Amino acid sequence: MIIMARLVDKYDRRIDYLRISITDRCNLRCYYCMPPEGVELIESSEILSCEEIVKLVRIAVELGISKFRITGGEPLVRKGVITLIKGLKALAGVKDLALTTNGTLLSQFGEKLTTAGLDRLNISLDTLQPKKFNEITRFNQLQQVLVGIKEAVELGLDPVKINAVIMKGINDDEVFDFIELTREYPLHVRFIEFMPSGSKEAEQRRFYLGTDKLRELIQTKEQLVPVAEVQGNGPASYYRVNGALGTIGFISPISNHFCHHCNRLRLTATGGLRPCLSSDQEVNLKKILRAEGSEAELKQAFSLAVSKKPNRHNLGQGHFNRTMSQIGG
Repeated sequence: MIIMARLVDKYDRRIDYLRISITDRCNLRCYYCMPPEGVELIESSEILSCEEIVKLVRIAVELGISKFRITGGEPLVRKGVITLIKGLKALAGVKDLALTTNGTLLSQFGEKLTTAGLDRLNISLDTLQPKKFNEITRFNQLQQVLVGIKEAVELGLDPVKINAVIMKGINDDEVFDFIELTREYPLHVRFIEFMPSGSKEAEQRRFYLGTDKLRELIQTKEQLVPVAEVQGNGPASYYRVNGALGTIGFISPISNHFCHHCNRLRLTATGGLRPCLSSDQEVNLKKILRAEGSEAELKQAFSLAVSKKPNRHNLGQGHFNRTMSQIGG
């Protein structure tokens, strides 16, 4: 396959990673993501079809994008997700295909995901306590998630990463419990700073715990030994503690932004190509697709999105106009 172009933004960042939201629907209601009643769902006709997603990924590959992540909402609630993954993996040039899930359906889909060709898996999990899980997600499904994690490891998905948003006064007392997971299983636990996604600034001040403070807390009991980056496309810095099979990582979008290394675009479930998570700017790929636009027009749209990519995010200056489930986490 001939690569026709490379996507490089005005800050000389090469864009080779696309996160693809395939649904705005989720079977949990995490309180920092959406209200208890959920959000107004998008009409199914407005959501990109699997065929449309495959076409856009083929275009992206021709532009030099080789790494992709399926997100939502909760992607495993999307009908046809396994067929979609098979279709994407069949495309020459797709070098890395990952998925982010809340883990509640992993025991049902784990083997199907590996058979379809999924390379890697991230699981969002903010607590290991059943009562607290119910409070955070408004559902009582922690046991299903833990079973799914074990199955993912047994199936040989590697790496399996756990994404834990650390919130002061909520789950910061569980940090060492998460670390123990890396001793028991070859898991890679990443501690993520709380971001003001769909929340008010007051909540940001209330829940935010910076990485430096968190690292100081951990070092009161554990020695953190830096390790080489774990396979993936994210911005985490990784460490190993004594006796661990896996690692722990820190993702610091607020205290130490990593925008100068940002290599990604985001495709929303409705076909909006976003140059930055925290920006409301989008380029409408669905409009071009459904008007039977040419491949040249689609490539031009990708280039336009890259040209709009800001130097850095503005997460510390307010909150999103849309929830993370609507954007694609």
